[in-house]
Amino acid sequence: MDQLQERKNLLPSHKIVPASYDARSATAGGPCLQSAGCKNVAPVLNRVGDKWSMMIVMILANGSRRFSELKREIDGISQRMLTLSLRGLERDGLVTRTVTPTIPPRVDYELTELGISLREPVKALGEWAIEHIACIRAAQEHYDRANDRV
Repeated sequence: MDQLQERKNLLPSHKIVPASYDARSATAGGPCLQSAGCKNVAPVLNRVGDKWSMMIVMILANGSRRFSELKREIDGISQRMLTLSLRGLERDGLVTRTVTPTIPPRVDYELTELGISLREPVKALGEWAIEHIACIRAAQEHYDRANDRV
């Protein structure tokens, strides 16, 4: 598989960019980001591109959790960021929040059907990152060395 990747020019030394390359239209094969439809998708892509939200989705993929359980399982997240992330996921219809009227109130979070459908793409992205982390780190080192000389 590594040999195949090298043939696909995934090495940090690859610098060939077609003259016709336009970064604004490079996503989804065309000038989609300039259209109203793709501009509407941007907030959703921002949500699924947020590291905290995706960590929450992957934890909730194993079943519902209380706020304090999520906080313990996500290393480095602040209470405020967890609250904001959960609210955003709830607003987008990916997570449900259930309050049980006990003393103190019990609040559970779980994935909705829509949230469950996000598990596989998030898992695939994580697998891609693991598979390519060495190449990414090599590219970062190459970039940093080149910029240290300037």
